[in-house]
Amino acid sequence: MGTPGIPEQVGIPHRPESPLWNIDASILLVEDDAGDALLVEEMLTDSELDPSLTWCKTLAEARAFLHTSTTPVCVLLDLHLPDVHGLDAVRQILESDSEAAIVVLTGLEDSGTGLRAVAGGAQDYLVKGRLGPEILSRAIRYALQRKEVERAAAALRANRLIAQENARLERGLLPVPLLRDNRFHARARYEPGRVHGLLSGDFYDVVQTSDGTVHAVIGDVSGHGAAEAALGVCLRVAWRTAVLCGTSQTEQIALLEEILVAERSDAHVFATVTSLVFSPDQRHAQILRAGHPGLLLRQGGDVTWVEPEGGMALGLLPGMGRWPTVDIPLAPGAGVVLFTDGLFEGRDGPDSRLGEEGLLAMAQDNGHLPAHAFVDALVAGAAEGAAPYGGLADDVAVLHLGWGSEHDEH
Repeated sequence: MGTPGIPEQVGIPHRPESPLWNIDASILLVEDDAGDALLVEEMLTDSELDPSLTWCKTLAEARAFLHTSTTPVCVLLDLHLPDVHGLDAVRQILESDSEAAIVVLTGLEDSGTGLRAVAGGAQDYLVKGRLGPEILSRAIRYALQRKEVERAAAALRANRLIAQENARLERGLLPVPLLRDNRFHARARYEPGRVHGLLSGDFYDVVQTSDGTVHAVIGDVSGHGAAEAALGVCLRVAWRTAVLCGTSQTEQIALLEEILVAERSDAHVFATVTSLVFSPDQRHAQILRAGHPGLLLRQGGDVTWVEPEGGMALGLLPGMGRWPTVDIPLAPGAGVVLFTDGLFEGRDGPDSRLGEEGLLAMAQDNGHLPAHAFVDALVAGAAEGAAPYGGLADDVAVLHLGWGSEHDEH
């Protein structure tokens, strides 16, 4: 069995690999009694297992072994050792290797101690006087498997907690329109392309200032990762702050470009933006486009595509952008629909995309619907068309805006 006080590898005759031993693991026997250690070795030899066995006579030796081990370990642990006694042995083993599976070895009169050891973190306990090759091998296999299940369950719980915390954080960052009266209506739909995310690089916001003017913005940061989502939130918050501080549309967009350039993680990141200002007289809106797609104008049951003159996207040539503002008249009850390009860039065939014309046709087919149903119909139609070809891969934001009209919810 080797020199007392020195960990040693005990050679067990090789036998063909058993399908029951499907975990690459080693066995550590922590036992100061040479007779009991020999008994365990003989039982392992007669069992179906083919593991490597290391025998340590003190807890200190065992802890030194665990610190250097690179494979899963099943520890056969006697609770009466020269340097530790009782359940403290289990605690110290877990301190050395929290991933170790532990089977406690007890005497005939210590079954209660074995149960307490399991409650303290061990996977099983065995009574020395009732050991047999089959019982021992089964306990080892089950202990390793239980430990594996515990690790998987702990990882799952941790992932769920992280996901819940991220979801709470992201929900808190989603915009809540700041409207001062109920004459103006805003309906939004937000579908991030980022898996398991609630936010994407797409952003929007709506703010009504004290004079009754309604300001709205929609934008799209290039890319789909968490960094782009964070940048989108940063731009939205900056835009709202600029509006509430009374800056003009052009000043707002110039400020967003400055922030984009300062905060982006890569020099190639850019953003497209459309900004609208609805006058309190409800008769017209002022539009500014920075590389962003056009918009849909709903008047009665008619839907038309509007693409006012615009400037370049933010961040392409920092400081060189020029963004004209265009005034469009609004009929009573008119609705303006803004969206990001993810709504119409999804595939609707092996070699085709929905495109702007396809989106307009779909919008015209649903022009009779109220605002919330109209927005849902656009997103559902685009998603259904793209479903056979991998679905909508890009982020989607849709914003339906207008003074009280027949297009709002009934």
